Amino acid sequence: MRVPAENLLGGEEGRGFTQLMQQLPQERLLIAVGAVATMHRAIAETTAYVRQREVFGKPLMALQNTRFKLAECQTQATVARSFVDDCIQRLLRAELDVPTAAMAKWWTTQTNCQIVDECLQLFGGYGYMTEYPIARLYADVRVSKIYGGANEVMKEIIARSMDR
Repeated sequence: MRVPAENLLGGEEGRGFTQLMQQLPQERLLIAVGAVATMHRAIAETTAYVRQREVFGKPLMALQNTRFKLAECQTQATVARSFVDDCIQRLLRAELDVPTAAMAKWWTTQTNCQIVDECLQLFGGYGYMTEYPIARLYADVRVSKIYGGANEVMKEIIARSMDR
């Protein structure tokens, strides 16, 4: 299709792929930001649920296993947020490199899937009912390990940077 010269993005014809590649670290960081937000949402939804859901005559939150699982999830989400916050600061200083962005994308999406899975487990069978937000989160988070570059590609980018 023909596009008028005044509508050309980026200023130089034929440089679209290069421009796209330059934006990948920022795109991957955005995916990481979304993953961290989803972790915290899953934990909040689950915490609210286990406080009101009764098992063996007491709230599910009263069981040590539930508290320990949520403590693990909260710790991982907090670590993820700290790492992503550091990556954002690097981006603002124009210091976010490709391997670090790949680490952020890979680790946060992997951790997000694990946290949502742990949270869904605490819902039991209700975790599969679409009336519960955790079911939708569970269905939606899996794709984050694919788009923006599959996590296996992220690992390859990280490994190649170690060869230098």
